[in-house]
Amino acid sequence: MWNFLHKLASPPHFYSLSAKMIPWFHAAGLVAIIYGTVAGLFYAPVDEEMNDGFRIIYVHVPAAYISMLAYVVMAISAGIGLIWRMKLAHAVAAGAAPLGAWFTFLALITGSIWGRPMWGTWWEWGDPRLTSELLMLFLYFGYMALRAAIDDTVKADKASAVLALVGAVNIPIIHFSVEWWTSLHQGATLVREGGPGIHPDMLYPLLAMILGFTLLFGALLLARVRTEVLHRERRTRWVRNLLVPAGETI
Repeated sequence: MWNFLHKLASPPHFYSLSAKMIPWFHAAGLVAIIYGTVAGLFYAPVDEEMNDGFRIIYVHVPAAYISMLAYVVMAISAGIGLIWRMKLAHAVAAGAAPLGAWFTFLALITGSIWGRPMWGTWWEWGDPRLTSELLMLFLYFGYMALRAAIDDTVKADKASAVLALVGAVNIPIIHFSVEWWTSLHQGATLVREGGPGIHPDMLYPLLAMILGFTLLFGALLLARVRTEVLHRERRTRWVRNLLVPAGETI
């Protein structure tokens, strides 16, 4: 196990392995998203209170889940890179940040669209779930801006890692905000005592969409990390051999 993890931390090994994984992630994610979209939009029953408006959950909920998952990946990777000085871990954190920002933006936009007919307003500043999710978007922006502002890669890794770890305190706040404070946002539906509070015909497409979004995020993350690795390792022999195979000349 440790030997596998040690090899995975090697940039050349990761670059080779990820090339094989990305197509599988893309294909499996696409299948899950197609099933979830068709089943959720055309076969799931109409909600008694929200009518067909509830169907936006098939984008909103997976996007919100990935927005937090991406931050957890970023923070853990940044911590690993900071403690064990693993360059690949910092590359993963750097690759996760823009993806997390996009999914957070999607969660906020779809949540606002959903909130207008359900709550009678596009946005409510006093709602803890909304404001903490928006704060996470700013944390993503701050992480990326800090990295871009420091030319030295090693210093940028260290500074941005500290910011990512400090900002991780916002993740439990987002998750438990509807339980800790008064909120317009709907409470836990999938993971709660007594089981999911949603009809199976609505639940299975939602789970498929969450799985599909997760696999899509994995594929996009691997692709971004591969690019980050090439940039960081651009002066090494193995990267030069990718561009100019051994025995050939330019």
